[in-house]
Amino acid sequence: MSLSIELPPGAAWSHRVQRGHGLRLTDLEGGACVPVLLYAAEDPLERLCVPDTLKAQQIARIAGGDALFSDMGRVLATVSADSCGWHDPIGGLGSTADEDERFGARRYQEHRNGMRRGARERLLVELGKHGLGRRDLVPPVNCFSKVAVADDGALQFEGGHSRAGDHIELRAEMELLCVLGSSVHPLDYAPEYPARRVRVEVGPATGVIAPVSRPETERGLRNVLEHLYR
Repeated sequence: MSLSIELPPGAAWSHRVQRGHGLRLTDLEGGACVPVLLYAAEDPLERLCVPDTLKAQQIARIAGGDALFSDMGRVLATVSADSCGWHDPIGGLGSTADEDERFGARRYQEHRNGMRRGARERLLVELGKHGLGRRDLVPPVNCFSKVAVADDGALQFEGGHSRAGDHIELRAEMELLCVLGSSVHPLDYAPEYPARRVRVEVGPATGVIAPVSRPETERGLRNVLEHLYR
C-alpha cells in the first residue's frame, strides 16, 4: 500500500481514494469499531446510502463481495477483502453526550490531547475540512462491529466479534472521499472505553473477492461506467 497510518482510539481521518484503489482497514487489537462514510469526490452531494445498499442486495450486514451504493444508484465501492464476515450498517453513530455518560467526560481543558469526542462530533470535524457539515452526515457502515436483529426486531450488539489482525478492504469503483474514525459503537456497553487502534492503508486494491453477482449490483456498476464515460 502506498499510504499507511495508525489511527489511535477516538480519532478521525479522511482521504481521497482513486478509482481502482483500495481502502484497507486492519483491527490491531480486536474489538474495533470504524464508522466509514463515502462520498463521490467530484460531487459529494452523491454519497453512501445505507438504506439503498441494504434494500438493493436484500442484506442486513456488509461482507465480502457486497457493494456500497450511493443515493444515485451507483456503486461507490465493493468489499474486495474481508476476514470478519460481518460489518454493521444499522447501529449508526454515538455522540459525545452518550460517551460522557458512560465513560466520564474528558474535555480538552483538563486532558489536552487525551480529550474525547463521540463519533458523531469527530466525523463532523473531519467533514468540515472538506466544506461539508451536519446535513452531509449520513448513516455509516461500522466496520468490524456485528449487530444481530432478533425476530422481534430488537438489536443485539455482539462484543468480541472482530479479532486482532482482522481486516476489510473497500475497492473504490469511483473516486471517493472517505471519512472514518476509530470509535465506540453506540450499542457497545463495555465497562471501559472500548475504542481500539486501527491501521489504515490506501493503495492499489489487492483483494480478490469479486462483487456478488446480483442484478442490482451489476446495474449499479454499469451506472458507474456510463457516468464516467458519457
